Amino acid sequence: MLPKNAKILVIDDDADVLTAIRLLLKSLVKEVVIERNPNQILSLLSKTAFDVIILDMNFNGLVNTGNEGIYWLRKIKESGSGASVILITAYADIDLAIRSLKEGAADFLIKPWKNEKLVSAIAEVLSKKSGNKANAEITHRGSTDLLGESVAINEVLVKIKKVAPTDANVLILGENGTGKDLIAQAIHENSLRKDRPFVKVDVGSLTPSLFESELFGHKKGAFTDAREDRKGRFESAHGGTLFLDEIGNITLQQQARLLTVLQNRQVTPLGANQPVPIDIRLICATNIGLSTLADEEKFRKDLIYRINTVEIMVPPLRDREGDIRLLARYFVNVYAEKYAKPGFDLDDALLRKLEDHPFPGNVRELQYALERAVIMAENNVLNAEDLIFSPIEKKSANGRKRDLTLDEVEKEAILQVLEKNRGNISKSARELGITRTALYRRLNKYGL
Repeated sequence: MLPKNAKILVIDDDADVLTAIRLLLKSLVKEVVIERNPNQILSLLSKTAFDVIILDMNFNGLVNTGNEGIYWLRKIKESGSGASVILITAYADIDLAIRSLKEGAADFLIKPWKNEKLVSAIAEVLSKKSGNKANAEITHRGSTDLLGESVAINEVLVKIKKVAPTDANVLILGENGTGKDLIAQAIHENSLRKDRPFVKVDVGSLTPSLFESELFGHKKGAFTDAREDRKGRFESAHGGTLFLDEIGNITLQQQARLLTVLQNRQVTPLGANQPVPIDIRLICATNIGLSTLADEEKFRKDLIYRINTVEIMVPPLRDREGDIRLLARYFVNVYAEKYAKPGFDLDDALLRKLEDHPFPGNVRELQYALERAVIMAENNVLNAEDLIFSPIEKKSANGRKRDLTLDEVEKEAILQVLEKNRGNISKSARELGITRTALYRRLNKYGL
């Protein structure tokens, strides 16, 4: 017996096969969608949450290797749709069946099939799917920001593939919300250290008093609250990977201590006399650009060279052409499961609204907007009205729909120079090429 609310997609280039399956299933489930062209799969998945996909393995009558089916199976898995895939083929081959199951297919059937067998296979797949939902946690979290087919994200994936097997230090650059921590985790999971610890530290949030104790550890009695020996994060990551997030926000004094440890490959816990050798692979991340890091008043160049053997720039979401729909479908499925809601279809107007938004908060902003939409939705179709973007995020100057006026460019330039010179009017005026009086006039004009 099939669940009445199930949605099934059938992909086959044989119109007779499509008609036969649609007639068999249409009275048993909520919806049966048929399609002859496999190139439409990702578009269909972006709009509808299917429970099961029945996929032919050969779409070229002259070649019967099954490679096309495997290719589209992988694409479906990468899309994050959550649909289970049943592969069908007219060419029985035990090796092909084993290969299909290894690639993630839920079942493998031979044409011509018996109707009872096909219905039974779908019922079994849906039963397993339902059972898994009861204990579902949000999985694949480590790959959400890497999900995509854009040129921009593929360039990042190529770099990860090259650098991961090495022990090279990596500096990950990118705006807030682009998934720098996920890139770091992906590098670790594809490295020779994958079975050893992956330790993350948000060094930008550590106070000067906590910095050394947190990173390098301390001995009992080293300071007032040191009631026992404690390993620092460097020691905890021994043999594995240490990920220092927001590295651009640490002080020059902290940078000097960090540089010493990296050069000597050893740490000395607070209150200890003997150094402890460390073996780590270092990954750092920051939302500050390299041009700012290169300012020696803010960051040591010798430390940049130490942490930046390889640099990976994570693209903002607005530069990931075509990825928004894939990510949207993924997050909607994740939160539908999390909040025990039925599958959702995505209205075309909602998809257009997503693609028109500049996403200053990047993937993180997309994720939270869709989580809210799923929670507040009153039916199983998400539309543009369900989508509300957070007022927390300011519109990016790089947004696709945003053109700056000359006054806005001048104001932004003045702000940047003032910040760089820490409010020093004389120094800022010289750098801008204007007099102090002229700078004061502009400050008054822009309300600064």
